[in-house]
Amino acid sequence: MKNLQTLFYKIRHYQIYFSGFLFTLLLALIAFWLSGFLPVGAVVVGISLGIIVGNLFGVKEAWLPGIGFAEKHILAWAIILMGVKLDFNIVKELGLKAVLIIIAAIIFTITVSQILGKVFRMNRRLALLLGIGNGVCGSSAIAATEKIIGADKHEVGISVTVVNFLGVIGMFLLPLITEFVLHYNDLQSGFLIGNTLQAVGQVVAAGFSINDTAGHTATIVKMMRILMLTPIVLTLLLYFHQKNKKQVVVDKKRGLPYFITGFILMSLIPTFHLLHSETITVLGKLSHYLLLIAMVAIGLKISFRHIVKQGGKALLVGSLIFLIQILFSVLMVKFFL
Repeated sequence: MKNLQTLFYKIRHYQIYFSGFLFTLLLALIAFWLSGFLPVGAVVVGISLGIIVGNLFGVKEAWLPGIGFAEKHILAWAIILMGVKLDFNIVKELGLKAVLIIIAAIIFTITVSQILGKVFRMNRRLALLLGIGNGVCGSSAIAATEKIIGADKHEVGISVTVVNFLGVIGMFLLPLITEFVLHYNDLQSGFLIGNTLQAVGQVVAAGFSINDTAGHTATIVKMMRILMLTPIVLTLLLYFHQKNKKQVVVDKKRGLPYFITGFILMSLIPTFHLLHSETITVLGKLSHYLLLIAMVAIGLKISFRHIVKQGGKALLVGSLIFLIQILFSVLMVKFFL
């Protein structure tokens, strides 16, 4: 009898999450379907769809717990599984010079984001998300770091939208610039594309639009940028813990956030070949789908009025970050490759 009462209590407890989570899942499926007809990734479509639905039709109060569950817990597992995409053996395929250029470009991009944020009097957290998104790997990097820096859902929504919008533009323009303006060879074109575009899909599409050599080069460089997500996450954890002494006390009791620990541990799987490549591929796709669900949830809780108010400045600062990032990589290619 006691066991039945416990089971009934658990069902009643979790029942409050069902309707909101199912609604979020439905929108994620629609976003995935729509992405097949649009030149942007499913994650961008998902957060955009969430924003549109949430602002035009509103969200029932009964759905909020389930949406919050997707925003918090589904996002955490998306970040954990994201680690299976980080094979540190890729470093061997790049020369030391190329690796140093990639690291320098990431540090430079994030630094520029902070400088421009101050110049334009932008919220420092939003400027940092724009720098991380542009510098590393778009939506995934923003998702992996937003909780660490204490960003709110509006800042996440704006940064994801701006960074991916700029990446789509770059996906079409950079191949033309490398070929007809800069007159780069295949290796140089691939390196510039891989070192500047935000999402893997954008890099692959832009690189292989030139030829296979440029495509493979761009992909390898992009993978190296993604590998830098782990040291960036750890650096941000250390920095923000030292900045806020009270948070340090809390974190000493609880340890690292479980999604960061899981993220780092999962990166060991492809690095040391602990699972078959097919399994790793499945886990990587699952991470992408979970990230899509989480981004829809974030979109549902974003105020469109807030985005209109802050989005113009974010687009300006994000565009400047992206342009300066490209110019830096052009100089690196000219003098060192």
